[in-house]
Amino acid sequence: MSRSFKGVFPALTTPFLDDKISPEKLKENIQKYNRFGLSGYVVLGSTGESVFLTDEESEKMVMAARESAAQGKKIIVGTARESAKITLDFTNRMAELGIDAALVRTPYYFKSFMNREALKNYYLSIADQSKTPIIIYNIPRNTGISIESNLLFELSKHSNIVGIKESSGNLDFLEEVRPHLASNFSFLTGAASVFFPGLQLGARGGILALADLAPAECVQLYNLFLEGKREQALELQPRLAPLNKAIIETFGIPGIKHSLDLLGYFGGLPRSPLLPLDEKGKMEMEKILKKTKLL
Repeated sequence: MSRSFKGVFPALTTPFLDDKISPEKLKENIQKYNRFGLSGYVVLGSTGESVFLTDEESEKMVMAARESAAQGKKIIVGTARESAKITLDFTNRMAELGIDAALVRTPYYFKSFMNREALKNYYLSIADQSKTPIIIYNIPRNTGISIESNLLFELSKHSNIVGIKESSGNLDFLEEVRPHLASNFSFLTGAASVFFPGLQLGARGGILALADLAPAECVQLYNLFLEGKREQALELQPRLAPLNKAIIETFGIPGIKHSLDLLGYFGGLPRSPLLPLDEKGKMEMEKILKKTKLL
């Protein structure tokens, strides 16, 4: 399969029943998503509460995704751990399951020591030995670490580093780096708030939590852009903005999961220490979904 990644990839949630993972519910969700023109699925990302899962649980969720994804859908898996060795071990364990790429966030626990050289060594040592392509995951909101433009230029030259999920929403960063990246290097925005302007500046697609709730609309926006119907795409972006703000800034994963339940998918509860959405939050999410014409 191609090592190029473009289009819309929903950042899938992890379903729990009585605080146990439910691979069957994940399969049911994916089978519903298969109806849309999504390019594939991201499993074990931030939206998937990956930091709350054991390796055994993680492997079961990846197997479920692989088994239920329609033909041609790419499976991207979050594999990052805090050390290069454990990340590489888990990445290659996932590679054996037939994933299409590993999404590797920046290590952050010892953030004061995560300078340019530490990050460079981390990614290059993993890429050298990984049995699957690597997509860098830049999410400073969660990690407090940012990939600098010059470091990205250098990392992008590695044959096994094929893209970046850039979740800061910083369009200046995209505008700065895109002209210097190879045409087959996939710059994917992780911020739906700037999905359309990101495409205009050269992003090849997005890995979006918003696509969990509005897959058809995210794909429509992407296709309108490809078809040159920029004005129609530009109209769709602000329509989706309140929903995206609610699930990213206000209610987070509990808001996404409750919304999934309302929309006919399985959302369920988040895993502790995240708290379920309270009644006020539930009412607000329902109101926003109706305003966005999803309910």
